[in-house]
Amino acid sequence: MAKSQAVTGVVLAGGRSRRLGRDKRLEPFAGQPLLSRVMARLAPVCDALVAVVADETMEDGLPLPAGATLVADRYPGKGSLGGIYTGLAAASTPWAFVVACDMPFLNASLIKHMLSLRRGHDVVVPILDGRPEPTHAAYAQACLPAIKHRLERDQLKIIGFFDDVRVRYVPEDELRRFDPDLLTFFNINTQADLDRALALAKAGC
Repeated sequence: MAKSQAVTGVVLAGGRSRRLGRDKRLEPFAGQPLLSRVMARLAPVCDALVAVVADETMEDGLPLPAGATLVADRYPGKGSLGGIYTGLAAASTPWAFVVACDMPFLNASLIKHMLSLRRGHDVVVPILDGRPEPTHAAYAQACLPAIKHRLERDQLKIIGFFDDVRVRYVPEDELRRFDPDLLTFFNINTQADLDRALALAKAGC
């Protein structure tokens, strides 16, 4: 891959898992911790991997693959937008593909397709149920100034900075060409979510 098109996989792993009631990053899932599963799904389509945690107290014991980078949030308490900024700034490549740590069914074919749409844009983001899904999206480091501007003003809605950059929206029908059931967007917040995800994994998803 050309250096200008190289991409770092960024996993947002700073949540407190309050709804699940335990650290979902370490939750056993199909024979490995959930975080390991997510990073393993990203690895084949990325040139490097970064995990973003909220602070240094969340760094111990994380199951990171060899060569992955672990960074603490540069804007603690400012939600996913701060995590995206931190991961993008830490990326060793001009682009990052950002996902949450609780998405066990990431679809490599769909991610590759989204990455193929980067030319002429700063963000490639899917549209799901009529709304952008910014925690399963590609971001260029050219977005950093616009994101920083919002963070420093406590304007923390992720899509708020989209007005300041060039965005390629990927509509749902285009997404379904690669992932008919849109399982790549399945995320685990509750025990019910986890139970369903484990059943899907057992069925071969």
